[in-house]
Amino acid sequence: MSQLNRYAPVSDSIREPYCESSTHSSRHYGGWDCSAVEGVNPTSVDLVNIGKDEEVKMKPGQVLHIVNKLYPYTVQFAEESGKTVTEAKEKIQTRKVSHEDSCENDDVECVPRKTMKMEVGDTQGSSANPKLSNTVVSPREGTSSKKEHSGHWSQGLKSSMQDPKMQVYKDEKTVVIKDKYPKARYHWLILPWDPISSLKAVTRNHLELLEHMHAVGQKMIEECPARESLEFRLGYHAIPSMSQLHLHVISQDFDSPTLKTKKHWNSFTTDYFLNSQDVIEMVRSKGKVMLKGDVSELLKLPLRCHRCKQHLSTVPQLKEHLKKHLPK
Repeated sequence: MSQLNRYAPVSDSIREPYCESSTHSSRHYGGWDCSAVEGVNPTSVDLVNIGKDEEVKMKPGQVLHIVNKLYPYTVQFAEESGKTVTEAKEKIQTRKVSHEDSCENDDVECVPRKTMKMEVGDTQGSSANPKLSNTVVSPREGTSSKKEHSGHWSQGLKSSMQDPKMQVYKDEKTVVIKDKYPKARYHWLILPWDPISSLKAVTRNHLELLEHMHAVGQKMIEECPARESLEFRLGYHAIPSMSQLHLHVISQDFDSPTLKTKKHWNSFTTDYFLNSQDVIEMVRSKGKVMLKGDVSELLKLPLRCHRCKQHLSTVPQLKEHLKKHLPK
């Protein structure tokens, strides 16, 4: 396969907000009241935009368009006959999510939340009106469900690993892709073709696979044009947010515009990041990966330079400080 862009650093790549639920969808509804928030991608009924704070009574046969390239919508249905949208709004508490707190993973970029609320205006003809169980929710909703929907953001790696444009190397056991939101100049993910959800599912039966993934990571480093000037680490996040086992191969410059939060930083520079060789030895000796204590607390540690151990107050200060350690 072509490896033309295999070693292009992050500064040469084009990035767009990534969300598995970002879609352009149209729905036919009858007897619905709906309100929406206008913006870059406004909601419309029969191509007529629904302005901010405006309410529209949909008629049978009309088409509701949700154009969503940048922002996830929260669509809520409530089967309460006779209620208006305004009354429904009083019952709905909009949950505000901190950008930093909601971005615990390294592979998904959070985007501002747009909200659209819909309520049944006429419950007659149930076959024409979708039930609550069919509601499409924002990618940040419903994360506690044990059975993830195939379009959920946490399933993004499964589609990316099948995309030839994302692949930079593959063999019979693994595939290597570029991280969509790299946290350094060079940041790859090595994934097995076999469906293994995470380290929790790893047993001694996977020992040979883990060793192969590590060897592929070493090969990526050896063939990297910047291998002489940059250091690399191979490892796993203790609690990954993306489904499908993946090994990070990341350069230690951390020179990337997509490294934005304390959690991004601490997930790669504390014991939250498990060295590949340590994971292999743990599986060999104990048969599984065992975590010590509440590792999620490591993401809350103060910012500290991984080179000189100096403490910094903010991520911008940290990134400015890191320039001192970049290779000349």
